[in-house]
Amino acid sequence: MISISVVSHGQGGLVCQLLSDLAQISYETGFEVVLTKNIPEQLPFAIDGYPFSIRVIENKSPKGFGANHNQAFMSALGEYFCVMNPDIRIAEDPFPRLLSTLTNENVGIVAPQVVDPNGVLEDSVRRFPTPLSLMAKLFRINDGRYSVPHDGKPYAADWVGGMFMLFRTEDYKLVNGFDEAFFLYYEDVDICTRLWKKGRQVMANPSISVTHDARRTSRHDLRYVIWHIESMARYLLKHCWCLPRTSR
Repeated sequence: MISISVVSHGQGGLVCQLLSDLAQISYETGFEVVLTKNIPEQLPFAIDGYPFSIRVIENKSPKGFGANHNQAFMSALGEYFCVMNPDIRIAEDPFPRLLSTLTNENVGIVAPQVVDPNGVLEDSVRRFPTPLSLMAKLFRINDGRYSVPHDGKPYAADWVGGMFMLFRTEDYKLVNGFDEAFFLYYEDVDICTRLWKKGRQVMANPSISVTHDARRTSRHDLRYVIWHIESMARYLLKHCWCLPRTSR
């Protein structure tokens, strides 16, 4: 079984759409959903109205990205653990192909191809950030993304975006989940880095895609800009001088 962790920040409408998508595929793939309400909200749906179990966690105070998913993991029952944003849309069951990638015991995490609502490929699969690569991104020389193989076969990547990550449960435990010192941003880069350091591969599978209907209102909020800079600095201080050797 797959345990899917979804965190809502007053996004009940988006969660409802995601659950409807999952309900269309739940007969092919067995899973449960752990839904965390990071802020108080009235959900616009009944949790017993779906063909899979939903457990709701209500936070007394808001937590960061990693802390929320780590908390959900503590109650997860599945052999696999999936971190999924509420703004993900699923048209086709991605799990059979993703699970086939995880049959390799050396693979600790896999992600699908992520596109925007217009079908444009998002930069959700990238190389590790370094001071030099961040400068190249700032001046729009290179944003660090991988080129998608034309054969559609899974490929090893430095890191994959946190909007959709599928872990083998034992590998999530191996690295003790997300580092909660990252309140927001770079948690996904950090956990992929630590998995590589533990000898586990990070894979992207472009044979299946999901849609990321991101609203991106945070780009205009100074708090998020500050969190992004703080997390970037934390990551560089933690890993920059000892990045793992990957399969690229």
